[in-house]
Amino acid sequence: MITAENLTKKYGAKAVVDDVSFTALPGRITGFLGPNGAGKSTTMRMLCGLAAPTSGSSTVLGVPFHALDNPGRDVGMLLDASAQHPGRTGRETLAISAHLMGLPASRADELLEVVGLTTREGASRVRGYSLGMRQRLGIASALLGDPDVLILDEPSNGLDPAGIRWMRELLTSFAARGGTVLLSSHLLLEIEAVADDLVIIGQGRILAQGSAADLLATKGTQVESLDNAELGRALTTAGFEVTTTPTGLTTSATVEEVGRLALAAAIAVTDLRPSANAGLEELFFSMTAQHGREDVSA
Repeated sequence: MITAENLTKKYGAKAVVDDVSFTALPGRITGFLGPNGAGKSTTMRMLCGLAAPTSGSSTVLGVPFHALDNPGRDVGMLLDASAQHPGRTGRETLAISAHLMGLPASRADELLEVVGLTTREGASRVRGYSLGMRQRLGIASALLGDPDVLILDEPSNGLDPAGIRWMRELLTSFAARGGTVLLSSHLLLEIEAVADDLVIIGQGRILAQGSAADLLATKGTQVESLDNAELGRALTTAGFEVTTTPTGLTTSATVEEVGRLALAAAIAVTDLRPSANAGLEELFFSMTAQHGREDVSA
């Protein structure tokens, strides 16, 4: 479990993270979203003990990060895939980390295989890696200690479609085994595909949080009939909001209420269903439209 309580980070008079509180639960993937400059990376750095909060606190597995005896065995982190020594080989990078965690060097070979880096690639120096290979190596580092928590910032950046699909399966299986995942990404479709919970941040403040199902749910009803105009008038007269669509109507009334009104008005209904859920992209932009980066050209 990850818990942030009233986290605030100021640089001078400017608060880049402002009173942020949320919880990422075991067995679930929490998508952490926001436009550039929203405070996501700073928040994640505070969770991992890489930045001290101005005020507020956070815990991982019930204790502050700095109180963990062997953090790499408990928390796997990928905050910057480029932060790897370019002169070391991929295997050396993992073997050194394994040694620091008290793990055998053979663990490096196991993780190279897990993330799909070949023996030859593992023996190559990191300076020659593509962005996608660096991401895979960073993910291997995060998984090295067999942690209970993953904190990942843009882990799919640079991965090809097959790599993105692999990442999705890796994260869902990790959570299914009871692991906690905090995942930040600009790939909204990928977040929508895997996230159980969402935390949306803008200009350092939480804009929305909750289960993905609840946040993406759209209330109301979609209906088509043989006389949409008359059905619309009946719904409006009954006090419901009504919007005309290319094929029918959407309304704030429930499915049952629409059905009863249509029956009373003797209007044949050809399609009647709850409104489809909103997409994450729609939710994201509606939440963050006023919280993006300022236009630096102005």
